[in-house]
Amino acid sequence: MTTVEVRPCSSLEELREALAPINHYFGTDATLENAERFAHWIELERMVAARIDGEIVGGAGSMTFDVSVPGGATVPTAGVTVVGVLPSHRRRGVLNAMMQTLLDDARQRGDAIAALWASEGTIYGRYGFGPAARIGELTLARERTAFAEPFAPRGEFRLIDADEAAVAFPPLYEQVRAQRPGLISRDEAWWRTRRLADDPARRQGGPLTYALLTLDGAPAAYALYRVTQDWRAGASKGTVRIVEAMAPTPAAARELWRWLLDFDWTSQFVAGMLPLDHPLFQLLAEPRRMAFTVSEAICVRLVDVHAALAARTYSGDGEVVLDVSDEAAPWNTGRYRLGAGGVEHTDADVDISLGVAALGSVYLGGFGFADLARGLRLDELRPGAVDRADALFRTSAEPWCAEIF
Repeated sequence: MTTVEVRPCSSLEELREALAPINHYFGTDATLENAERFAHWIELERMVAARIDGEIVGGAGSMTFDVSVPGGATVPTAGVTVVGVLPSHRRRGVLNAMMQTLLDDARQRGDAIAALWASEGTIYGRYGFGPAARIGELTLARERTAFAEPFAPRGEFRLIDADEAAVAFPPLYEQVRAQRPGLISRDEAWWRTRRLADDPARRQGGPLTYALLTLDGAPAAYALYRVTQDWRAGASKGTVRIVEAMAPTPAAARELWRWLLDFDWTSQFVAGMLPLDHPLFQLLAEPRRMAFTVSEAICVRLVDVHAALAARTYSGDGEVVLDVSDEAAPWNTGRYRLGAGGVEHTDADVDISLGVAALGSVYLGGFGFADLARGLRLDELRPGAVDRADALFRTSAEPWCAEIF
């Protein structure tokens, strides 16, 4: 029987070795420079290395941040990332050992949930993660950018440098985060070394541009974008790729997107990582011209079911009793009565029985209990319980995670 030893990294060299499996699958080099860059975003002790006979054969880590949840609160979160096992050591329990270590560590640290982006969607359901949100991408031709209702722009835009963006952008992002579940917190290091960073060696397209909108003299929205130029027969066939656009108010969103879509010397606009209820569906005269495509986004796993459920708000005055099963985290298994008045453990009769992965799917509001029922992911034990649960979990905005971590 193979013995797998999992323990936290204690040096940059161990971090480099623990990152080697994921580097292998992404086709990149496991260099010390890459490890040093990654160390800006993760605490060394939250990156674990799996060893067999003393050799590091797997690695996995958890970033420390919080995630916004319905109602405007945030919950401490383990951002699971860079999970990989060398192909020479698959099917030996390495992944199981690492994931259990990360889960136990998250519980000890007081994380309410764990979240991740799954490169392989079939892997993480067995560890209690459920798809919790979706994202969209658009490709819009320059000649199809007319708005349904023309208006006279009144905002002022400035192109600024990364240092000014590091001061002006975070407060605007936090305003958006307070309104929409699923967005992660960003500390100063994250902003400067990740979101605003523009290493020429790592660019995909032109240099990153930072645009700030002011309305009535105050910062109102921002955008990050890249221009890729392509000249054909003497005419521009360029693309503007919008990396991120954040606007806390509908008025600011209209101003921001009108300005972005009026860009000269281009033939198309591309934007990804967008929420499903993006305002362009109402702003554009021909929204179908966006060729909006949808894919799954973050997956959520409730580490502490009671704490996670208590952190978010519920609609209406009804209640529902959930019977939650969780093999990997038996401390979560049990019955929970929840409603507008809060969450409590109970011995009351069960309305809905479901696994913790299914509960993760509905937690942020990206999917409903009716979706789970149609997918045979729950058992409705009392008639009408699914409808009551959906009424309670209803949110006014689609969950949105604006970046991959």
